[in-house]
Amino acid sequence: MKKNKKAGNIIMKKITTIISLFAVMSFSYANDKDEITKEIVKAIDYLNKNKSTYNNYSTDGALEFWSSGGLLNYIPNTGPNINYELVNMKTKHIEVVVLVPKKAAVAMYYMEGSMKPEGSNWDVSNYLTRVSQTFAKEKGKWVVKTSHFSPVQGGQGTTATSTKE
Repeated sequence: MKKNKKAGNIIMKKITTIISLFAVMSFSYANDKDEITKEIVKAIDYLNKNKSTYNNYSTDGALEFWSSGGLLNYIPNTGPNINYELVNMKTKHIEVVVLVPKKAAVAMYYMEGSMKPEGSNWDVSNYLTRVSQTFAKEKGKWVVKTSHFSPVQGGQGTTATSTKE
């Protein structure tokens, strides 16, 4: 009888440990998702308020496909530093998939609005694109490692195709 009780206690401890681990992991996933969502919203709020891109890039820089359909662009860790005469953007339906808790995640969302870069002859009055971004945690902060922007049917992407003029 003592053996059965001891075995039962060991099993209960293991079950409690497993449940605790799931609870911690669930909290980590939820916390990561909230942090990345806030980072995306912060970047768009900064863009609209300052008419300039927000630098949330990795110390290694990032790779991006732009909505213009151009080739792959390397963005240095200082960001693309684009200034706008006019910009009014908003995000919709932000979804975050945590790949490695506290280390890596992918965000997917829609971005829409209008823009006109400074000194440009073109503006985009119906910007509507899908965004996928890979985030990594560096020095306690979520940063962008990759971005892929693709226009939604009926919307426009940008016309710029390269970081080089």
